[in-house]
This record gives sequence, C-alpha cells and structure tokens, in this order.
Amino acid sequence: MKTLEAIFTRRSVRDFKHDPVSDNDLNDLLRAAMQAPSAKNEQPWHFIVIDDPELLHAIPEFHPYSKMLMDAPLAILVCSDRKLETKRASWLQDCSAATQNILLAAHDLGLGAVWLGIFPDSDRVKGMQNLLSIPDDVRPVSLVAVGHPASIPEPEDRYKEARVHRNKW
Repeated sequence: MKTLEAIFTRRSVRDFKHDPVSDNDLNDLLRAAMQAPSAKNEQPWHFIVIDDPELLHAIPEFHPYSKMLMDAPLAILVCSDRKLETKRASWLQDCSAATQNILLAAHDLGLGAVWLGIFPDSDRVKGMQNLLSIPDDVRPVSLVAVGHPASIPEPEDRYKEARVHRNKW
C-alpha cells in the first residue's frame, strides 16, 4: 500500500472479530511505532501490549469511550518515560507520532485500529497506571485497540480548503 493511499483510506475501526493478531503483525506494529520521528531523537516511549481479556475488559470501567476493547484481541498502550525526556515539551508529540505510525501500519497489514486518548485525562492516566502497575515516572499517553476488523467504515474526504492559509491568516 502506498503511503497516501494508507492515509486517505485509513479509518478508525471499533468493531473487531475475535481472531488473534499474529506475533509477526504485532512485531511490525511495534517496529513501526519506534520508527516515528522524535525530537532530539530522545525516543521517550515505552509500549505495553495488552492481550489479557481481563485487563482489556477492565479498561471501560474508567475509560468511557473504550467499549470496543470488549471485542478487540489486543491493545497497545503508548507511554512516555520521564527519565528519557530532556526536552520536556516534546514527549507528547513523539508519542503521538508513534501512535499514528501504529494506526497506519495496522491499516497496511489489513488490521483495524482506533486511537483511544489517555493523557491528559487524569482518571484514565491513573486507571492505566493502577491496572498495569506502571511506575510513577512513566506517563500513559494513548491506547490503540487493534484487531481484525468486523466492519470498516467507508473512507471520507476531510479536506477543507477554507482551513488552508498561505503566508498569513
């Protein structure tokens, strides 16, 4: 799949089959995440692969928009390690770029995925830290539900020329 095709056809998938994600596909997703650009090449990220159904089913108790985890076979939590951050303002962009790479890689592999925001919602951050025994100096940023799609929304063109400005507002 070409890059622009992946960008223009990727959609958030919230409806999953119960088929497991292969270890090869999971490895590709994690490798893609770690290829993301990173300010000063800090790469402050860590990734927690969640494939235990009990853990996946516990997340909707503190994250109201994560009901799809009841069917998803897998989720990847993207975290930022404060000990790896020297330029404090860039960790969120770095982890967001890694998250986007996971989404695009999943689409290319024929998998479905959806980005679930964790940071800056304190209930979601604390919920993930408590559920997964995450150290205090590691900040959960985003969660990506991944699986084989049961249905895929149609692509839509979101381009809005009125939102484009050249050289000045």
